[in-house]
Amino acid sequence: YANEDWPEPQKGYAAMVTRLDGYIGRLFDLLRELKLDDNTLVIFTSDNGPHHEGGFNPDFFDSNGPFRGYKGGVTEGGIREPMIARWPGHVPAGKTTDSPVYFADVMPTLAALGGGTAPAGIDGLDFSPTLLGSKQPELADRFMYWEFDHNGLVAQSARWNKWKALRNPKTGAIGLYDLSKDAGEEHDVAKQHPDIVAKFKDYFRTARTDSPDWPVKMRVVSPKKATAATN
Repeated sequence: YANEDWPEPQKGYAAMVTRLDGYIGRLFDLLRELKLDDNTLVIFTSDNGPHHEGGFNPDFFDSNGPFRGYKGGVTEGGIREPMIARWPGHVPAGKTTDSPVYFADVMPTLAALGGGTAPAGIDGLDFSPTLLGSKQPELADRFMYWEFDHNGLVAQSARWNKWKALRNPKTGAIGLYDLSKDAGEEHDVAKQHPDIVAKFKDYFRTARTDSPDWPVKMRVVSPKKATAATN
């Protein structure tokens, strides 16, 4: 992409994506060569949305599409990523699902597919039935939680069914969004649904457990000192 009329960070990004695509092709070629293709599940996804470090402009290629935010945030643009699964003869080709899963689900899913049993008391769910073409309403009917620490100001978000809640780290206020109609999280409907907000408020109180290996001192800035809300 050296001859493209693009900023240098965008050229580097495009080159990395192209190289990664080529590597995945080589992986599939090797699986076929070793006759492991029909006995291998390949899952391809990412752990975050587009970044903006090093001068890279994530809007140049519209990297987050219709979603708001980037890597390091808890809006959909920072955490919602596509996932592609390939397993010939097992995962239906060309089929899609909007059932939400996250990384906590990977371990119990791989355990189930491998004939093992996941430990009790974990947050993740086995989504292998979804991979194999079945429906799992329980994947949506649960609370899912994310947080990101910005020097002690911990941005928090949670999802339950079609609802997404964002807790403002500066004020503690909770914004509510209907992802079925507003995937870009542009319209806060918290005032119209106080009962749903109350559910998320209770959930946020218990969603996190402090860890000695990852200490976070949460703090809330006085509303008088806080700037405009920035979920």
